[in-house]
Amino acid sequence: MNIGIFGGRFDPIHRGHLALAGAAAERFGLHKVLFVPANVPPHKQTPPPLPFIHRYAMMALAISEDKRFVPSLLEAPRLETGAGRKEAVEPEANYTIETVRRVKRTLKRSDRLFFLMGMDAFHEIASWHEVKALLAECEFIVASRPGFSLRDVAESLPEGLRPPDAVTRPFRKQPARGDLILPGVTLHLLEGVRQDVSATAIRAAAAQGKPLGRWVDPRVAEYIRKMELYRRIA
Repeated sequence: MNIGIFGGRFDPIHRGHLALAGAAAERFGLHKVLFVPANVPPHKQTPPPLPFIHRYAMMALAISEDKRFVPSLLEAPRLETGAGRKEAVEPEANYTIETVRRVKRTLKRSDRLFFLMGMDAFHEIASWHEVKALLAECEFIVASRPGFSLRDVAESLPEGLRPPDAVTRPFRKQPARGDLILPGVTLHLLEGVRQDVSATAIRAAAAQGKPLGRWVDPRVAEYIRKMELYRRIA
Protein backbone atom coordinates (compact mmCIF):
# COMPACT_ATOMS: atom_id res chain seq x y z
CA MET A 1 0.00 0.00 0.00
CA ASN A 2 1.21 3.51 -0.84
CA ILE A 3 0.64 6.00 1.97
CA GLY A 4 1.26 9.74 2.08
CA ILE A 5 1.79 12.08 5.01
CA PHE A 6 0.84 15.71 4.51
CA GLY A 7 1.82 17.86 7.47
CA GLY A 8 1.55 21.58 8.07
CA ARG A 9 -0.18 24.34 9.96
CA PHE A 10 -3.33 24.23 7.79
CA ASP A 11 -4.15 27.70 9.09
CA PRO A 12 -6.53 27.39 7.32
CA ILE A 13 -6.52 24.45 4.92
CA HIS A 14 -7.13 25.75 1.39
CA ARG A 15 -7.58 24.66 -2.21
CA GLY A 16 -3.83 24.61 -2.81
CA HIS A 17 -3.40 21.92 -0.13
CA LEU A 18 -6.18 19.83 -1.64
CA ALA A 19 -4.79 20.20 -5.16
CA LEU A 20 -1.35 19.03 -4.04
CA ALA A 21 -2.72 16.00 -2.18
CA GLY A 22 -5.03 15.06 -5.04
CA ALA A 23 -2.31 15.30 -7.68
CA ALA A 24 0.13 13.30 -5.55
CA ALA A 25 -2.48 10.61 -4.89
CA GLU A 26 -3.21 10.26 -8.60
CA ARG A 27 0.37 10.21 -9.81
CA PHE A 28 1.79 7.88 -7.15
CA GLY A 29 -1.24 5.72 -6.52
CA LEU A 30 -1.59 6.75 -2.90
CA HIS A 31 -4.24 4.65 -1.20
CA LYS A 32 -4.29 6.95 1.81
CA VAL A 33 -3.07 10.46 2.60
CA LEU A 34 -2.82 11.39 6.28
CA PHE A 35 -3.43 15.09 6.85
CA VAL A 36 -1.47 15.97 10.00
CA PRO A 37 -2.01 19.46 11.43
CA ALA A 38 0.90 20.50 13.62
CA ASN A 39 0.14 21.41 17.23
CA VAL A 40 3.18 23.68 17.57
CA PRO A 41 5.17 23.88 14.31
CA PRO A 42 8.95 24.30 14.82
CA HIS A 43 8.92 26.86 11.99
CA LYS A 44 6.60 29.73 11.10
CA GLN A 45 5.34 30.42 14.60
CA THR A 46 4.77 34.15 13.97
CA PRO A 47 1.93 34.90 14.08
CA PRO A 48 0.99 31.99 16.37
CA PRO A 49 -1.30 29.52 14.62
CA LEU A 50 -4.98 29.25 15.40
CA PRO A 51 -5.72 26.72 18.20
CA PHE A 52 -5.31 23.13 17.06
CA ILE A 53 -8.99 22.25 17.52
CA HIS A 54 -10.11 24.80 14.92
CA ARG A 55 -7.44 23.89 12.38
CA TYR A 56 -8.26 20.20 12.79
CA ALA A 57 -12.01 20.83 12.41
CA MET A 58 -11.53 22.86 9.21
CA MET A 59 -9.19 20.24 7.80
CA ALA A 60 -11.67 17.41 8.55
CA LEU A 61 -14.46 19.35 6.82
CA ALA A 62 -12.35 20.08 3.74
CA ILE A 63 -11.26 16.49 3.10
CA SER A 64 -14.45 14.68 4.10
CA GLU A 65 -15.56 13.80 0.55
CA ASP A 66 -12.34 12.10 -0.59
CA LYS A 67 -12.03 8.60 0.87
CA ARG A 68 -8.26 8.64 0.33
CA PHE A 69 -7.81 11.62 2.66
CA VAL A 70 -7.70 10.88 6.39
CA PRO A 71 -7.64 13.45 9.23
CA SER A 72 -4.91 12.63 11.73
CA LEU A 73 -4.40 13.46 15.40
CA LEU A 74 -0.75 12.39 15.37
CA GLU A 75 0.39 15.85 16.50
CA ALA A 76 -2.62 16.77 18.62
CA PRO A 77 -1.98 18.41 22.02
CA ARG A 78 -1.18 15.86 24.72
CA LEU A 79 -3.47 15.58 27.72
CA GLU A 80 -2.60 14.76 31.31
CA THR A 81 -5.09 13.44 33.83
CA GLY A 82 -5.09 14.91 37.30
CA ALA A 83 -7.63 15.50 40.05
CA GLY A 84 -10.32 13.78 38.01
CA ARG A 85 -9.92 15.91 34.91
CA LYS A 86 -7.84 16.10 31.77
CA GLU A 87 -5.79 19.16 30.91
CA ALA A 88 -3.57 20.00 27.97
CA VAL A 89 0.11 19.98 28.86
CA GLU A 90 2.48 22.77 27.87
CA PRO A 91 2.78 22.54 24.05
CA GLU A 92 6.05 21.40 22.55
CA ALA A 93 7.31 21.74 19.00
CA ASN A 94 6.38 18.89 16.69
CA TYR A 95 9.22 17.46 14.65
CA THR A 96 8.41 15.80 11.34
CA ILE A 97 10.86 12.96 11.87
CA GLU A 98 8.99 11.88 15.00
CA THR A 99 5.67 11.86 13.15
CA VAL A 100 7.11 9.91 10.22
CA ARG A 101 8.59 7.29 12.54
CA ARG A 102 5.31 6.91 14.40
CA VAL A 103 3.53 6.22 11.11
CA LYS A 104 6.20 3.78 9.95
CA ARG A 105 5.77 1.70 13.10
CA THR A 106 2.19 0.97 12.02
CA LEU A 107 3.05 -0.08 8.46
CA LYS A 108 3.77 -3.40 6.83
CA ARG A 109 7.17 -4.05 5.32
CA SER A 110 5.63 -3.95 1.84
CA ASP A 111 4.08 -0.50 2.35
CA ARG A 112 5.61 2.54 0.68
CA LEU A 113 5.64 5.85 2.56
CA PHE A 114 5.76 9.33 1.03
CA PHE A 115 5.92 12.78 2.61
CA LEU A 116 4.13 15.59 0.75
CA MET A 117 5.21 19.21 0.78
CA GLY A 118 5.42 22.37 -1.31
CA MET A 119 8.54 23.77 -2.93
CA ASP A 120 8.69 26.80 -0.63
CA ALA A 121 8.85 24.55 2.43
CA PHE A 122 11.38 22.23 0.80
CA HIS A 123 13.63 25.19 0.04
CA GLU A 124 14.13 25.49 3.83
CA ILE A 125 14.43 21.79 4.61
CA ALA A 126 18.15 21.93 5.45
CA SER A 127 17.17 23.72 8.69
CA TRP A 128 14.74 20.98 9.80
CA HIS A 129 15.38 18.81 12.85
CA GLU A 130 17.50 15.70 12.08
CA VAL A 131 16.99 16.39 8.40
CA LYS A 132 19.39 13.75 7.06
CA ALA A 133 17.69 11.03 9.08
CA LEU A 134 14.29 12.36 8.00
CA LEU A 135 15.15 12.28 4.29
CA ALA A 136 16.25 8.67 4.67
CA GLU A 137 13.02 7.58 6.39
CA CYS A 138 10.69 7.90 3.39
CA GLU A 139 10.32 9.24 -0.13
CA PHE A 140 9.42 12.89 -0.65
CA ILE A 141 6.89 14.34 -3.07
CA VAL A 142 7.57 18.03 -3.63
CA ALA A 143 5.13 20.24 -5.54
CA SER A 144 7.18 22.17 -8.06
CA ARG A 145 6.56 25.79 -8.99
CA PRO A 146 7.77 28.25 -11.63
CA GLY A 147 11.08 29.93 -10.91
CA PHE A 148 12.74 26.92 -9.27
CA SER A 149 15.29 24.93 -11.24
CA LEU A 150 16.47 21.39 -10.66
CA ARG A 151 19.70 22.91 -9.33
CA ASP A 152 17.71 24.92 -6.76
CA VAL A 153 16.16 21.67 -5.54
CA ALA A 154 19.52 19.90 -5.24
CA GLU A 155 21.12 22.86 -3.46
CA SER A 156 18.29 22.95 -0.91
CA LEU A 157 19.51 19.63 0.47
CA PRO A 158 21.69 19.64 3.59
CA GLU A 159 25.44 19.41 3.30
CA GLY A 160 26.52 15.82 2.95
CA LEU A 161 23.56 14.97 0.70
CA ARG A 162 23.97 17.88 -1.70
CA PRO A 163 25.65 16.94 -5.01
CA PRO A 164 28.90 18.75 -5.90
CA ASP A 165 28.61 22.05 -7.72
CA ALA A 166 30.12 20.53 -10.85
CA VAL A 167 27.20 18.10 -10.96
CA THR A 168 24.39 20.60 -10.29
CA ARG A 169 25.72 23.44 -12.49
CA PRO A 170 24.21 22.01 -15.72
CA PHE A 171 20.81 21.84 -13.97
CA ARG A 172 20.51 25.59 -13.35
CA LYS A 173 18.32 26.13 -16.43
CA GLN A 174 16.33 22.92 -16.12
CA PRO A 175 12.85 23.23 -14.54
CA ALA A 176 12.28 21.35 -11.30
CA ARG A 177 10.68 18.20 -12.66
CA GLY A 178 11.13 14.44 -12.62
CA ASP A 179 12.87 12.47 -9.89
CA LEU A 180 16.05 13.22 -7.98
CA ILE A 181 17.49 10.03 -6.52
CA LEU A 182 20.68 10.36 -4.50
CA PRO A 183 22.31 8.36 -1.69
CA GLY A 184 20.14 9.03 1.34
CA VAL A 185 17.27 10.84 -0.39
CA THR A 186 14.58 10.17 -3.02
CA LEU A 187 12.63 13.17 -4.31
CA HIS A 188 9.71 13.16 -6.72
CA LEU A 189 8.94 16.58 -8.22
CA LEU A 190 5.25 17.09 -8.89
CA GLU A 191 4.29 19.57 -11.60
CA GLY A 192 1.03 21.26 -12.47
CA VAL A 193 -0.40 21.88 -8.98
CA ARG A 194 0.51 25.53 -8.53
CA GLN A 195 -2.46 27.60 -7.33
CA ASP A 196 -2.49 31.28 -6.44
CA VAL A 197 -3.62 30.91 -2.86
CA SER A 198 -2.06 32.17 0.35
CA ALA A 199 -3.05 31.39 3.93
CA THR A 200 -1.93 34.90 4.86
CA ALA A 201 -4.31 36.40 2.30
CA ILE A 202 -7.14 34.18 3.53
CA ARG A 203 -6.63 35.26 7.13
CA ALA A 204 -6.54 38.92 6.09
CA ALA A 205 -9.74 38.54 4.07
CA ALA A 206 -11.47 36.75 6.96
CA ALA A 207 -10.43 39.53 9.33
CA GLN A 208 -12.32 41.96 7.09
CA GLY A 209 -15.35 39.70 6.69
CA LYS A 210 -14.74 39.17 2.97
CA PRO A 211 -15.96 36.08 1.03
CA LEU A 212 -13.49 33.20 1.11
CA GLY A 213 -15.01 30.84 -1.43
CA ARG A 214 -12.31 31.36 -4.05
CA TRP A 215 -9.66 30.00 -1.66
CA VAL A 216 -11.29 27.45 0.63
CA ASP A 217 -13.96 24.74 0.61
CA PRO A 218 -17.45 26.22 1.26
CA ARG A 219 -17.73 24.26 4.50
CA VAL A 220 -14.46 25.74 5.71
CA ALA A 221 -15.62 29.24 4.76
CA GLU A 222 -18.84 28.71 6.72
CA TYR A 223 -16.93 27.38 9.74
CA ILE A 224 -14.66 30.43 9.73
CA ARG A 225 -17.70 32.72 9.51
CA LYS A 226 -19.69 30.98 12.27
CA MET A 227 -16.76 30.73 14.67
CA GLU A 228 -15.60 34.27 13.83
CA LEU A 229 -12.07 33.04 13.26
CA TYR A 230 -9.19 35.34 12.31
CA ARG A 231 -11.18 38.43 13.27
CA ARG A 232 -8.20 39.51 15.40
CA ILE A 233 -5.55 37.96 13.17
CA ALA A 234 -4.28 39.78 10.08
